[in-house]
Amino acid sequence: MAAKSNLNPLWLLFAALLQAANGGAQPVTKVDGGLFHSLFLKNDGSLWAMGWGGDGQLGDGTYGQTNRPELIVASNVTAIAAGDYHSLFLKRDGSLWVTGWNNYGQLGDGSYTTTNFSQLIVASNVTAIAAGYGHSLFLKSDGSLWAMGYNNYGQLGDGSYSNTNLPEQIVASNVMAIAAGEYHSLFLKSDGSLWAMGYNGTGQLGDGTYNNTNLPEPIVASNVTAIAAGALHTLFLKSGGSLWAMGYNGTGQLGDGTYNNTNLPEQIIASNVTAIAAGESHSLFLKNDGGLRAMGQQQYGQLGDGTYGKAPFYSTNLPEPIVASNVTGIARGGRHSLFTKSDGSLWATGWNTSGQLGDGTTLNVNQPEQIVANPYYNRILGRLLATGGMQLTFAGIAGANYALDRATDLMPANWLPQATNPADSFGTLIFTNTPAPSTNNFWRIRSVP
Repeated sequence: MAAKSNLNPLWLLFAALLQAANGGAQPVTKVDGGLFHSLFLKNDGSLWAMGWGGDGQLGDGTYGQTNRPELIVASNVTAIAAGDYHSLFLKRDGSLWVTGWNNYGQLGDGSYTTTNFSQLIVASNVTAIAAGYGHSLFLKSDGSLWAMGYNNYGQLGDGSYSNTNLPEQIVASNVMAIAAGEYHSLFLKSDGSLWAMGYNGTGQLGDGTYNNTNLPEPIVASNVTAIAAGALHTLFLKSGGSLWAMGYNGTGQLGDGTYNNTNLPEQIIASNVTAIAAGESHSLFLKNDGGLRAMGQQQYGQLGDGTYGKAPFYSTNLPEPIVASNVTGIARGGRHSLFTKSDGSLWATGWNTSGQLGDGTTLNVNQPEQIVANPYYNRILGRLLATGGMQLTFAGIAGANYALDRATDLMPANWLPQATNPADSFGTLIFTNTPAPSTNNFWRIRSVP
């Protein structure tokens, strides 16, 4: 054990917080969120998870929860999908792995037994995955679509309303993208056509009716380039970057300026949208300038606009800007949102009762906070002052704002903002409010968007 000193305990705490915040020194490349948990990948192929694990969805061998990112698989993971209570991932060899809740057979392992560690389902040739409330979808390299799990509304698209605990082929070829909502499923074909099946009680299939269907039906004939399925609503992009939406709109998640449901696709944004994500009752999209926009429910801070909304809707029904630039990837959780920036950092906002934001707390937040830092920045230097205090120098991104927070305990942490300072043109700053090493306090540094 290291000898005690005035500096060591505080320095070790900062080092531990920095390591936890970074989750290791690799940029984040992909993110996804379930109802109470989150998953992300780094560019070394490692899989990380945080949040509720009571159904085994973290895949860490426990049924506990964590409010910090924890390493689940060390390498070779290429894709992730977070259902409400289960998780899927692909490895570089095209193998499909699953973990979590399995009451409807959504893991596809031939049982209805929940598991808390990842198990192999398909050995090779899987290219894409999607996970809903109780069902799972995947694509193979031949363009075939496969499904398993909950099917009470026809969301598997196999012509029945029976659950299955083994993968079954739904479409033989030409499928290029998939999305799974709460009880409905979407897919794109190579000709740009959009197809849908499952629950349609709020018009989320976009076929002009409110009737469920247990077989895939064509919705848009061509030019669709991306799809996203929320709990009860659907988003898609067309070539040219136009954004379209249909389904439930009770909290404004369609972004059309109303709170009215629609059972036909309606255009929301005319052009320049590059990515979409649909949560339980909110929606996110990126524009080609790297700006993040959001609409829908914000009761838990999931829009990241700095508010929790006002009763009775706690929402906005028009897209509002959240982050001006440099956002490269987005993902929705049930009531939380995740995004990555061009520097490889991971950010989160919203519902956090199970630690799904990964910020070390279980407190909701209504503004984006950095969870995993850019690995090439965030270097802390502490030195004792003659007055007995400590001065912290921090190397970050030029012009960015950084906050110093204080807590009296870490179980749980209740971080109290102390000071916010901008980095200079070289990316360095000296905090004006710094900790006293003789007191039993805990401190952290975080980026402020």
